[in-house]
Amino acid sequence: MFRPEETICAPATAIGGAIAVIRISGSQSLNICDKIFYPSDRNIKLVDLKGFTVVLGEIRSGDEVIDEVLLTVFRAPHSYTGENSAEISCHASPFIVRKILELLINSGAIPAKPGEFTQRAFFNGKLDLSQAEAVADIIASKTSSSHKIALNQMRGGFSAEICRLRSELLNFASLIELELDFGEEDVEFADREKLKAIILKVKDIADRLANSFKLGNALKNGIPVAIVGKPNSGKSTLLNALLMEERAIVSEIPGTTRDTIEDTIVIDGIEYRFIDTAGLRETSDIIEVMGIKKTHEKINQASVILLIDEIIDSAESINKRARSIRDMIRDSDKRLIILINKTDTVSDNRQDELKGKIILEDNDGLLFISAKEKSGLDELRLNLGQVVMKDKLSSDDVIITNIRHYEALVRVSESLGRVIAGLEDQIPEDLIAMDIRQAIHYLGEITGEITSDEILGNIFRNFCIGK
Repeated sequence: MFRPEETICAPATAIGGAIAVIRISGSQSLNICDKIFYPSDRNIKLVDLKGFTVVLGEIRSGDEVIDEVLLTVFRAPHSYTGENSAEISCHASPFIVRKILELLINSGAIPAKPGEFTQRAFFNGKLDLSQAEAVADIIASKTSSSHKIALNQMRGGFSAEICRLRSELLNFASLIELELDFGEEDVEFADREKLKAIILKVKDIADRLANSFKLGNALKNGIPVAIVGKPNSGKSTLLNALLMEERAIVSEIPGTTRDTIEDTIVIDGIEYRFIDTAGLRETSDIIEVMGIKKTHEKINQASVILLIDEIIDSAESINKRARSIRDMIRDSDKRLIILINKTDTVSDNRQDELKGKIILEDNDGLLFISAKEKSGLDELRLNLGQVVMKDKLSSDDVIITNIRHYEALVRVSESLGRVIAGLEDQIPEDLIAMDIRQAIHYLGEITGEITSDEILGNIFRNFCIGK
C-alpha cells in the first residue's frame, strides 16, 4: 500500500459543514496545486512559498472559476506526513469538492486510500505505530475520557514507556550475548542479581499496562450495564428515565420485553451502554425463553448488573434473585447493584424494613429508587461513576485501549517470566538471551520498530479516507 513516489489527495472533512478541506501530500503536491490554483496576488508563485503560508486565490478549470479558496502550504519535514503538503479550504458543496479532486487527479495526483496520510507520517518518522493508532482513536472518541486516553497515547506517553522498557532489555541482552562470544573464558559481563531486578521491574510494568486494558477498553467502547429482574419490575421504565426518552415499551403485561434493547448515556465524561433485558421468570413461551437466554448472555458480557426488584417483594425473593445473579458472575470483578423500585408506592418504613433483611456481599450495592418518578437516579449515576473511578488510574498514567498492544504486553510478560525462572534455575545464557530477545521483539511490535505488511494493512485500512 505504501506509495511514497506518488502524490495523494483526499477530502479531509466530512460532508455537512460550510467549509471543506482537501489534503494533498507528496513530492509534487505544490507543483500539482500550481496547475489549478491562481493566487489573488499575481506576484505569488506557489512553489516558492515557505511552509505555514496561507494564500487566497481561485481554483480554475481552464477559464472557469470553480471556487475562491484558501491554500495552506506545508514544507517537509514540517507537515503531518513529513512531506511537502498542501490543504485547500473551499466551500463544502459536494460538487466543488468533487470537481477540485478531479482537477488534482487530472494534474498528476492519485486518490488517497484510508489511513494513507497517517501511514506516510509513520514511515517518515513523524509518528510511531502506537501513536498512529491513537489518531484513529481520537477521531472515533465520543467522550472526554476516551479522548483523553487517545490524546495521551498520540502525544507519545505510551511510546515513551515502551521505548524505555525496550532500551533496558536491549542493554542486558547485549551483555549476555557478549558473554556468549567469550564463552570459553568464563567471563560474566551482566550482573545476574541486577539483571533479575531489572527483569522483575520491566515485567511488573508490562503487567500493570496489560491490566489497565480492561478499564481502557471499557472507557473507549463504553461500560456495559445490564438491567435485569423479573417481568414488570420497572426495567424498561428505568432505561427510559436514564435516557430521558421513550426508548423501551412500557406495559403492565408481563414479558413485554422479549429481546435486549441497548442505548448509551454519558455520565461525567464516561459512556455507559445500558441493556434492557427480558424479564427473568419460568415461562413456556418459546420467544420469551429465547429472550431470557439472551439476558443470561448479557449478564456475562456486562461490567455492571442492575438487578431491579419491587419494594413490595419479600426480602427472601430479592435475596434469591441476587444469589442467582451472583452465581452467574462468581469469580469475576463484575459489580451487582440491587435496585428496589417503586418506592413512591409505599411508606419509608417499608424501606427501613427491607434494608435490614437484604443480604449484600462485599462488591454489592443497594439503592431505593422510583424509576417512574425519577427519584434516586442521581445516586445511581454516582454509584456507576464509582464503579469506574475505584479502578481508574491517575491522569498521568498510561491506559491501554488497544487489543494488539494488550496481546503484545502479555507475551512480553510471559517471555520475562521464563527469563526469571531461567535465572533461578541457572539455565544456559543462550536460552536466557533468547527469551529476552523475544520480549524485545514484542515491545518493538507495539511501536512499529518491528512490524509486517499484514499488521500495517490491518491497522491503516480501518482509518477514514483523508486521514
